Amino acid sequence: MGIFEAVFQSSLSSVSLLGALLVLLLVYFISTWSFSSDGKGNVPPGPKPLPLLGNMLQLDRDRPFNTFLELSKKYGPVFTVYLGFKKVVVLAGYKAVKEALVNKADEFGERDPPQIFKEQGGGHGVLWSNGDSWREMRRFALTNLRDFGMGKRVCEDKITEECDYLVEVFKKFKGEAFDTTVPVNCAVSNIICSMVYGSRFEYDDPEFTSLVERTNQNVQIAGSPSMQLYNMFPWLGKLFLSKKFNQSVDANSKQNLELFSQLKETLNPQMCRGFVDAFLVRKQNLEESGVTNSHFHEKNLLFTVMNLFAAGTDTTATTLRWGFLLMAKYPKIQDQVQEELSRTIGTRPVQVEDRKNLPFVDAVIHEVQRLASIVPMALPHRTSQDVTLEGFFIEKGTTVFPLLTSVLYDEDEWEKPRSFHPAHFLDKDGKFVKRDAFMPFSAGRRVCLGESLARMELFLFFSTFLQRFRFSPAPGVSEDDLDLTPRVGFTLSPSPHKLCVVPL
Repeated sequence: MGIFEAVFQSSLSSVSLLGALLVLLLVYFISTWSFSSDGKGNVPPGPKPLPLLGNMLQLDRDRPFNTFLELSKKYGPVFTVYLGFKKVVVLAGYKAVKEALVNKADEFGERDPPQIFKEQGGGHGVLWSNGDSWREMRRFALTNLRDFGMGKRVCEDKITEECDYLVEVFKKFKGEAFDTTVPVNCAVSNIICSMVYGSRFEYDDPEFTSLVERTNQNVQIAGSPSMQLYNMFPWLGKLFLSKKFNQSVDANSKQNLELFSQLKETLNPQMCRGFVDAFLVRKQNLEESGVTNSHFHEKNLLFTVMNLFAAGTDTTATTLRWGFLLMAKYPKIQDQVQEELSRTIGTRPVQVEDRKNLPFVDAVIHEVQRLASIVPMALPHRTSQDVTLEGFFIEKGTTVFPLLTSVLYDEDEWEKPRSFHPAHFLDKDGKFVKRDAFMPFSAGRRVCLGESLARMELFLFFSTFLQRFRFSPAPGVSEDDLDLTPRVGFTLSPSPHKLCVVPL
């Protein structure tokens, strides 16, 4: 190589190095600037973020809510973290969460969908939408789910019928240990199916089981570290994100569209069978009236149904499985549950009206929900305007994480927050008492729209199965060996396990 070429290469290398340094400096200053205070007021404190990464390296990526709980001890009930460039205000403890979601419901009432749900749903449906579309879909969903039985006797009959189907499935194992996940998921899913599609499905129907399996699989993936990375840095996260999520959503979309097509062919506007029928009739009526900009279109139908299916299956089924596991873990509490059921209702079918006469059973169900805390951070909220909370200024458009697990484990509200202690919901006379800090369904404008359905399902399924079966660990496993560490996911389900379910 000649002198000229050597000097040229050396200069080129220096320019490249200088360029790289300039880019790094630029990124650093942009990051530092973006993390700085806006000067508008007393902003919530928090750990110092790193350029680009924010506070990512400080988080337990499998269980970020645990990190937030620890940070709240240092920075208080309202603090700031950065997920990459994204500023997030975390609310911890009953007082702060209630103040935001209930007392200032309008200011904290918007939803902030993660990147993957923005791409998948496009602002449609009922879970991740905002504005007029959300209001219209939520109102329509609430009205029609009630029309098709939510909270009514007709729904109670459907749940009781489904209990009978599931009882027969459990009996087939003849007391041998098995994983309750699939049959419980299918049974719970059938309740929402009967209200949405107008019919239930058989547990061995491959179309049905694949729909349920993909839905629950996506709930797990949605809370994975790779999905968190994708939501923070979509351009980088694509390298790590499993294709399974998009493939599952696409497959579920296709399957639902086929179900809609079948329902359209037999649609009778005078006799709607479920939510889909009612939506199709409303859509048809609006089109015939010449309305062209309605929110009643196919995408809103598709994503609202998928939202209802996912929310109506995963959370209740997961809570039930926690309940069965905790009964196996704490046999003395199971004894008390079964004694009260036997003494109060005997062998006849359980009814919703029995709840008031089963205070201990009711307390146990509530304590299962509290301790399991299956939605630890709720779904992300967003401020609709500048607002002050606990003396801190939070600007419009800020992402907010209400840390529900901090409410359910609040040491100022619960005597034994980390223990399974049904007495949390009983007075000195053994009567059931409500607790203000019981917020498993969140609160305010975005409270779970299926809360009344979930409460009915949990009571009827749990009571029926404790009335008819004894739950115990698999052979060779002691109560102490049963692991209560939750599986990582968007919701917290029990780690894989098997139980013996023996008829009484």
